[in-house]
Amino acid sequence: MSAGAVSGSNEAGTSQSQDTGRLRILQVSGSAAGGVRAHLADCARILASDGHDVIVEAPVSVLDGLDVAPARAEALEIGPRPSIGDTLAVARLRRLGRRAHAVHAHGLRAGALAALALGRRRRGRTRLVVTLHNLTVGGRLTSLVGEGLEGLIASRADLVLAVSPDLAERAKDLGAPRVELAVIPAPAAQPPSDPSSPAPEAPEGAWPQDSARILTVARLAPQKGLPLLLDAAAILSYEVDAGRLPAFAWALAGDGPGREEAAERITAEHLPVSLLGRRTDATGLMEAADVVVQTSLWEGQPLTIQEALRTGVAIVATDVGGTAVTARGGAVLVAPEAHAIADALATLLTDPEARSRAQQNAREAAQKLPGHDDLAAQLRQAVLAQD
Repeated sequence: MSAGAVSGSNEAGTSQSQDTGRLRILQVSGSAAGGVRAHLADCARILASDGHDVIVEAPVSVLDGLDVAPARAEALEIGPRPSIGDTLAVARLRRLGRRAHAVHAHGLRAGALAALALGRRRRGRTRLVVTLHNLTVGGRLTSLVGEGLEGLIASRADLVLAVSPDLAERAKDLGAPRVELAVIPAPAAQPPSDPSSPAPEAPEGAWPQDSARILTVARLAPQKGLPLLLDAAAILSYEVDAGRLPAFAWALAGDGPGREEAAERITAEHLPVSLLGRRTDATGLMEAADVVVQTSLWEGQPLTIQEALRTGVAIVATDVGGTAVTARGGAVLVAPEAHAIADALATLLTDPEARSRAQQNAREAAQKLPGHDDLAAQLRQAVLAQD
């Protein structure tokens, strides 16, 4: 994957090949994981399958093992923080961008570098579409830098696609001429496992017997609200000790920088929370759980919620970012507060009718989830536009 794979002059007018309607499109990303990485691949595959010349420019860590065929992929290092390498990235995007019909950048860093490379909006300039995937979370300096990048993108992008209503409003407030809510497809439904094939780990084994099963699937990072989760577990544990709630066990599937701190608190407070680490059987765990919980401080359109809706499990989620848009009425939404989370869980664990209603709501909401056809329709309109 080298820059040499895209060669030729920088002259204008080469963005469309001699094949009628075949356009060159750059899909650009910085550091990405999980849902953002999957969405990048979806966008590349859809447009390339339409017959366009699609090139994915992203860090090696993002491209490693990423299936973008029939699109091409080239390594372009865009780190999570400003670096001297940004100058090289801008120069390369400027060169490649001159020969493309459109650049579709994913995330603040990639979007800002693409905006610098293409320059101000003007007649004949390569089209720039930026999908904003995350809210900048951090201290004052981090927030100021994030706002600066958002402002640059708003001033130069032809279209901003935002994964949540709050990001969309921010882009509008900063002057973006066109803003739409991004379509994030639900993950493909997994076929039922072959009962004759023994699973390496039975999902039911994630919880002790004779306890209510609570599940969270999340990366152990600050955005996911681990302190909230543990605070809620402590409140519920007190209720169990007081005899007002049946015994429960809370399984947390995922890994990340917050694991050690969470483990220390779980041990110190004797919380009924188990850290499962990274699991490949998230769907099976959800099917075995009584309730799936999201305690995030912010989310775009969380794939975990979409996966939970598909399984028809009762869901409790913090009402932040694009969670409500994603849940479509299929989850019990609460404020990002420990007592609110604990109260919702206590109701679902003690009231079979409430849990049954929550399960039915999830199944009905799953029928409304967007699919890849919906994403394809948005991409064809947003990225391929000639205006």
